[in-house]
Amino acid sequence: MMARIRAAAYAAILLAVPVAASAAEYYRYVDTNGITVISRQGVPANVIGNGYEVINEHGRVVRVVPRALTPEEHRQLQAEKEQAEIDRQLLRLYSQVSDVERAEERKQMEIDAFIGLVRRNISDLNEDKAILLSEAGNHERSGRTVPRDLLDKIAALEQRERGYFQEIERYQELKQTVAAEFAVDRKRVSELLQQPEAKRKKN
Repeated sequence: MMARIRAAAYAAILLAVPVAASAAEYYRYVDTNGITVISRQGVPANVIGNGYEVINEHGRVVRVVPRALTPEEHRQLQAEKEQAEIDRQLLRLYSQVSDVERAEERKQMEIDAFIGLVRRNISDLNEDKAILLSEAGNHERSGRTVPRDLLDKIAALEQRERGYFQEIERYQELKQTVAAEFAVDRKRVSELLQQPEAKRKKN
């Protein structure tokens, strides 16, 4: 019984030897002098950022470690990832260019509705201001001093009116911004839809 156990142990040791040998790895890299080096000692720290290859004892490449990205390449890669995510979102939202156009139309109509509301507020305000101005005119025509509180009310209405006009200007600027943003989306969707379907799915 013990003899069989010892024999099995010896066999396991013999089998393990070639396995260990076949697991040997070498590192191939280019040193600071531009010379290709193959070593089992690893890659020096001063050139590891240039990338290297791991090869077996037969000279076959088993793994490639690419060089480190430069800051500019890293920024470019990040920008490409961000653009790919934007593209995925665009294709989820819009299946054709006309979808973009309809979305812009809805957005512009929403802004126009807000502008219309502000214009109605201005109209109501002007009616109130006209009444106060009429009262002030009556005082002036009768030779009386226009009361201070009446003047303050007129001034307050005029200030609100200026605020309303500024609000309309902001909405008008928003309409231009929306138009520019949708123009970019429309152009990009058109470009994406012209790409082969396999490439769109990859993006």
